[in-house]
This record gives sequence, structure tokens and C-alpha cells, in this order.
Amino acid sequence: MISDPIAVGALLAAVVWASVRLEERFALVRSLSSALVAILAAMVLSNLGVIPGNSPTYDFLFGPGVMAGIALIMLSVDLRSVLRAGPTMLAAFGIGAAGSAVGAVVAALVFGRVVGPEAWKLGGQYTGTYIGGGMNFAALARAFDTSPDLFTAATASDVIVTALWMMACLAVPVLLRRPRLEQAAAPPAALRRQAADASATAVPAAGDQAATLERALQSSVRPVPLRDAAALIAITLGALWLSGRLADLVPLPQVLWLTTIALIAAQFPGVKALAGSGLWGNYLMLLFLASNGARSVIHDIFVVGPPVFYFAATTVAVHGLIIFGAGMLLRFDLGTLAVASQANVGGPAAGMAMASARGYADRVLPGVAVGLLGYAGGTYVGYLVGIMLRGWIGG
Repeated sequence: MISDPIAVGALLAAVVWASVRLEERFALVRSLSSALVAILAAMVLSNLGVIPGNSPTYDFLFGPGVMAGIALIMLSVDLRSVLRAGPTMLAAFGIGAAGSAVGAVVAALVFGRVVGPEAWKLGGQYTGTYIGGGMNFAALARAFDTSPDLFTAATASDVIVTALWMMACLAVPVLLRRPRLEQAAAPPAALRRQAADASATAVPAAGDQAATLERALQSSVRPVPLRDAAALIAITLGALWLSGRLADLVPLPQVLWLTTIALIAAQFPGVKALAGSGLWGNYLMLLFLASNGARSVIHDIFVVGPPVFYFAATTVAVHGLIIFGAGMLLRFDLGTLAVASQANVGGPAAGMAMASARGYADRVLPGVAVGLLGYAGGTYVGYLVGIMLRGWIGG
């Protein structure tokens, strides 16, 4: 067995590299995501006895490692870009976020006893991830100290449910399309709102589009100079230190303070100009996810797996009923609702993919913008839902 912490870290890094390469080359792996492949690969290595189930490497990645990743990803969020989404997309996204929170509460009340004493944690985590994507899921796992087995089973369930929901959202605008005469019959107020949204979502600068898409995809299309890397490290370490001190003074999880500090810092022009924050943040997240796989026991995951899948499916199903039901009552167009829902459930990249796949060119950047808003707010809402559920169902 490889037990040296540095050797274990090197093997986890190799697992992440292989997962990313496989995602680039094979459509099946892309559908699963490099994150899930890294978790499963590390889990197999651990359960076969190649690497240990417990290691100082995992402790580091679960502590400072994932916290630094969260800070770096938050540093890529430009809240001003949210203003480009337009009022209808923002309203649809807000309805979807509320739907995710309600869905997680319903799922916890229905399946809480089956899932066990950590059901309240799962409710908070699924609220966060179905408001803005997987980064919130990892942040809340750190805040709630979720067990590795539950984390791995929940991540696998999330990937499956998210893929199924993508297919459903692709079909909804076709299946529920209103008659062609609807546009002509729409009231003047609705027409004025659509025109205002079209004006709000217009982005004339190609450079702005590239920058927004870069942040949404968690990558860097620019070289990362040494000065930028040095600045990012300084800001990240400073945010980690300051969030720790604030957590000592005010009884809130450090991850919430860290998210707030990084979001504030991200709005300064000098920080916005730094290249590589999303790239390095995403890499640390993948290492963290792989370490969770290594800490998991396959038998225990299969035991908790089915109830966790039902939990995730129920959360998304209720989200879908609320966003499409309320959206149609408000006469929002189905394309906007589908893009907003994907930005909720899958994050900025999923919102962009949905808009591109359906040919909604005018909704690509709005979908990315509200997805970034989900990154910014999902952790806070998920934490509140989790704490509320702990009071309701215990744990």
C-alpha cells in the first residue's frame, strides 16, 4: 500500500489528470464529468488497498485545500455581469432557486428517516448545488462536515439527476410550446417586457463575452503570468486567515466568511484582471473530490445510495414543477425558463450549454450571468436550509 502522504498526493494528482484527459477525449466521460470519474477512480484505488482510507493528504485537502479552491472560484465571479441577464431571466432564476429550496425540504421530510441522521446536511447541500452548481455542494459539505460515504453517493446521484434534467429541459420547450399566435395575442405589457429584456441582454463587446464565458467554464484562455499567480496566492491566503479570525469572533462557519470575503474582493478591478483563479480553483476542487472518493467505502455507498438518489430526484422534480408552473403562469417564455433552470441545477456552464443547444443565442450570456449569481448565493441559502432542517428533523 502507498501510505506516504506525498506519494498519495501524487497519485491523486495523477487521477485528476487522467480524469480530465478522459473527459476531453470521450463523450461518455464528458456526460459523467471528470469530477465523478476522479471520485470513482480514487475510491477503487482505496478499496483495493493501493492507497489508504485515511491519510494526512486527505485531511489537508478537506481543510485548507478545498477552502482555497472555494476562494479562488469566488474570485472569478463578477457580480456586475448579473445585470446583463435582464429582469425576466433574473426572475426565472429566482423562482428556480426557491423551487430548489422547497424541493430539498420536501425531500428531507419524505426521505429523512431513510437517509439517516445526516439528512439535514443533504438537504442543505442539494439546495446549494441546485441553486448554482457543484461548488456550493463542496462548500456546504465542508461547513456541515458531511461523511465521505454520503458525500460520494450524493455526488453520483447529483450527476445522474443533473444529466436527466438536462434532457428534460431540452424537451420542455418543444413539448409545452404554446400556439404560434400566442405572440400576437400577448398583452402589450408582456411585449414591452420582452423588448426590455432583449435590450438588457445585448452585449456589444466580444471581449466581454469571452471574459464571461471564461469565468463560467472555470478555465483560463489567457496565459497566467507569475505576477497574477503571486497575487492570487496572497489574496487567497489572506482570505483564509481573515475568515478564520471572523469565524472565531462570530459563530458562523468559516466557509461562509470566506465566500463573502472572496466575493467582495472579486469586485475590485485589479482582482478582476487577474488570470487563472477559476482554473486553479477548479483543480483544487477536483483534488478534493478525489480525496473524498479515497475515503469512501464501496459497500457503505451502495447501502445509502438509493435513498440519496430519490432525495436528489425529488428535489429537482419539485424545482421543475415550481419554475415551469410559476413561470408559465407569469407568461415567461419556455426558453428562458429552461435556461434559468439549467443555470440553477448545473451552474453557469449548464445554462450556457442549454441556450446554445436550443439555439437561444440571446440567452447565452444571461444564462451564464444568473449561473454566476447562483455561485455567489447558493452557499448561503443552502446553509440556512440545512440549519432549518436540522431543527425540524433532527440530526
